[in-house]
Amino acid sequence: MSTDHNIWTALFADDAKALRAWLAGLGFEEGIVVPGDGDTIFHSEMRWPEGGRVMVSSREGATERFDGVGRTNLYVVCDDPDAVHARAVALGAEITRPLENATDYESRGFSCRDPEGNHWSFGTYAGE
Repeated sequence: MSTDHNIWTALFADDAKALRAWLAGLGFEEGIVVPGDGDTIFHSEMRWPEGGRVMVSSREGATERFDGVGRTNLYVVCDDPDAVHARAVALGAEITRPLENATDYESRGFSCRDPEGNHWSFGTYAGE
């Protein structure tokens, strides 16, 4: 297993298990899961196969104060946004920006919302 030396976003969810299942449907791979009390998840990781990961935890029982869920914007670099878009559509994701080629920079991608309301963008732009 390789070690990622990048930024890992942490998402808190009202239903962390459902969010993990949604991410798996998009192509993220299952990582560790540390259960919390009852039906909650204290900590978990979902790996993007092209590099990077997101941490997903239940908001209930979090040791820090969070004012809600669904307020995060994330961008995921991917080689094949068309395939990710097809998986998002199959999951019934709300597409907030259609699959398109950007006119002001070289990238192909789209945006959608997850079941918790977080905004995800997937595209080929990997920075300059």
